[in-house]
Amino acid sequence: MTRPVGRGGSSAAPRSVDVARLAGVSQKTVSRVFNDEQYVSAEVRRRVLEAAEELGYRLNNAARALASGRTRSIGVVTLGTALYGPASLLMGIERAARDTGYALRVVNTLEGDPGGIAGAVESLLEQGVDGIVISEPIDEGIDEPEVSIHVDVPVLVLGAPPAFAGPRVVTAGVGADLLARAATEHLLELGHVTVHHLAGPRRWFAARDRLEGWRAALAAHGRTEPPVVEGDWSASSGYAAGRELAADRDVTAVFAANDDMAIGLVRALTEAGRRVPDDVSVVGFDDIPVAAYVNPPLTTVRQPFDAVAQTGLKLLVHAIENPQAEPLLASDPPVELVVRTSTAPPPTLRPGRPRDVGDA
Repeated sequence: MTRPVGRGGSSAAPRSVDVARLAGVSQKTVSRVFNDEQYVSAEVRRRVLEAAEELGYRLNNAARALASGRTRSIGVVTLGTALYGPASLLMGIERAARDTGYALRVVNTLEGDPGGIAGAVESLLEQGVDGIVISEPIDEGIDEPEVSIHVDVPVLVLGAPPAFAGPRVVTAGVGADLLARAATEHLLELGHVTVHHLAGPRRWFAARDRLEGWRAALAAHGRTEPPVVEGDWSASSGYAAGRELAADRDVTAVFAANDDMAIGLVRALTEAGRRVPDDVSVVGFDDIPVAAYVNPPLTTVRQPFDAVAQTGLKLLVHAIENPQAEPLLASDPPVELVVRTSTAPPPTLRPGRPRDVGDA
């Protein structure tokens, strides 16, 4: 079948009736296929999709919004930052949204802006979005660590959620504590007596999750918990922490809450004459692209940004399109430890070195 031709010989945009005619089905069946409704056989669905592709048919989302009362759009509230974690998660959300048929409307917040998340949510609700994603939330104030927002559309929270008052709140990506625990246990299994922690800013829920995972691993192994050193996610803060930790000769292993801080830490330790991993082992978090190419290549835990985004969008779309159904639950993200050469057994456990009585 040739593409429909409009007045004056110009090509007209194909319509659903043209798809129905080519596929040999009713216009209602075409609608059912594109709305992903049940009771359409696989063969009929295939014919409709092939006809649509041949004609270059694109669903008119504006018309469907008028008919359904939905805008087919999802709002995203994300911290306005170039940090690897938040930026990678936003990219994952954008990729995952392409398969849902929903458009994204993104509003950035600023760290330390009181009411930033609430204001961003209000802005998106005014635009008539069908659902909202909250990505990488942080506390908006020390005295009020939780954010209470009332919304009347489904909300997906990626990571540890603030408090929301809404009809349907689903979560995905909760599990950074498990990744942090795996990083810490890797160092303990190598024979280190304990593991120091270079934490992220305490206002970040992500930093708290990683802190709790580190603590849980030490407690499970009956190990002493050293004082926490706090950074700000930057390599420069990792460098400053490294200068501090290098002065303590008992430090043999450090888990850093992100790779940038770990890289700065390694630089400071090396300058102070503490070799990595001969004297001090270091594990990062995220597996940023450069982690494999620094000296030494960094052992780290990889965050499954795309998997979390895909799972989260699936939960949110289900909540939007099935308002009476029970919300779906997300499983914990996979734990993937990427072992490179920044970690090794402590010096006391290497061949030719005596083992201290206190080592376990």
